[in-house]
Amino acid sequence: MFARWLPAAINTRPSEWSRAAIGMSLGTMFSVWLCSQVFGMEVAQHLIGPLGASAVLLFAVSSGALAQPWSILGGYLSAGVVSLLVAHVLGRTLGSACLAAGMALILMCWLRCLHPPAGALALLMVLADPATIALDWKALGPVMLSGSAMLLSALTYNNLTRIRYPKRASEPVAVVPADHPPVDSQAITAQDLKLALAEMEAFFDVTPEDLEQLIHISELHAKRRSIGDVFSHKS
Repeated sequence: MFARWLPAAINTRPSEWSRAAIGMSLGTMFSVWLCSQVFGMEVAQHLIGPLGASAVLLFAVSSGALAQPWSILGGYLSAGVVSLLVAHVLGRTLGSACLAAGMALILMCWLRCLHPPAGALALLMVLADPATIALDWKALGPVMLSGSAMLLSALTYNNLTRIRYPKRASEPVAVVPADHPPVDSQAITAQDLKLALAEMEAFFDVTPEDLEQLIHISELHAKRRSIGDVFSHKS
């Protein structure tokens, strides 16, 4: 039971941690700075929490479904609209803030733009600072500006550091090397994985195409290992 609490191994190199950390710092700084130039530092700093959380996704796990462009833009827009609507109807209380976060989650799932930091954004927009409250519906401006600036930072930095971003939902699987055995009719495909994920009825921040590619690469490594074992036994 206690073993389940232990953290899983991270399959990335320290150099990738450094790359993501630098990108997160620069992206967050640029987003807050740009927002402050238009709407003031008080409003911009009020959004720094969700922006920092978004930066972790966009720079550290940019291949995940929760880190794609539509996720951050659609998530921020959904959270902003829902939270302002709830604030106008129910007032700015802790209960209405939590309700707004829950409603934003439902809307994001429906629009296929689930982005966890947007949940925090919904809470902050209801329990906003005086400067943000004074903007009323115009508060969507700093939300979308800062979110767009973060996305622009991720697009620029990730691709400059040789990390392909964004990742298309239907991106084809990498070409399997010629020495890989042909796929038979019983092999697992992306469609099979998609159906399996649907049956599990839970959120997984991975695409069926990623899983299919992982399976093919694993099969290739297994084949190479088995060939190596055969040669080692013969020698």
